[in-house]
Amino acid sequence: MDQVQQYTEPCKQFMKDSIRLVKKCTKPDRKEFQKIAMATAIGFAIMGFIGFFVKLIHIPINNIIVGS
Repeated sequence: MDQVQQYTEPCKQFMKDSIRLVKKCTKPDRKEFQKIAMATAIGFAIMGFIGFFVKLIHIPINNIIVGS
């Protein structure tokens, strides 16, 4: 019985902690959501521009190396 309790106790503690976390979580208000969405969009745009410029630089270099 003690061995069973030894394995079930971490699961019970995890469930208690998870329930406590979910009860404390709240939905973001409109202003907070817009701030997060804007930061995410800016991040996507920056990563897109970086990828575009890297590709733009590597195309001529690749053509020089390959010698089309």
